[in-house]
Amino acid sequence: MIRSRRPDLVGWTTSHRRRDDGATESTQRAIVTGPAADRSSEGAAALGAAYWRAVAQTTAGLVGRRESDAGSELRLGRRGPVLLRFGPPRYDVTATGVSAAYPITGGLLARRPSGSLTLSMEDRDGEVELRSAIADYYPTLAARPGAPAWTGEVYNQVQARLHARVSRSYFRHVARGAPI
Repeated sequence: MIRSRRPDLVGWTTSHRRRDDGATESTQRAIVTGPAADRSSEGAAALGAAYWRAVAQTTAGLVGRRESDAGSELRLGRRGPVLLRFGPPRYDVTATGVSAAYPITGGLLARRPSGSLTLSMEDRDGEVELRSAIADYYPTLAARPGAPAWTGEVYNQVQARLHARVSRSYFRHVARGAPI
């Protein structure tokens, strides 16, 4: 029997919308078997670390991450321009799950410092839902309010699709039971 190296994701969904004010909301979800992380700050940090590894793997190293006390940066390569800048993560632990939220503080792909990337794991009726969500983000490449929709196609066809692909890779990594 041949086993797939890329497990199917149960309940994989992706949604994306642009609000009237130009902010973007994007959410990807998948169901995995068994908890993906400990219900602790360390577990939330492990979810974040697994996501950042998925960014590097999915982009074949084209996008690199640099950490500092002030947060982290996604750069083109190791020393290229800062694509996105994130503040220090905020970890949240509840009775049913954990999350790591990274505030978006700037970079070439952010029109302004606003929004966040949140990675979470939640127990839902005996299933474990993983989620990757971007909220209140104003992408530079998206159409501005009042502009024709076609002006945001670079964002829609490249950046939004890449985020969904990274999320799917991240979920598959966790679904395989790989250590996070």
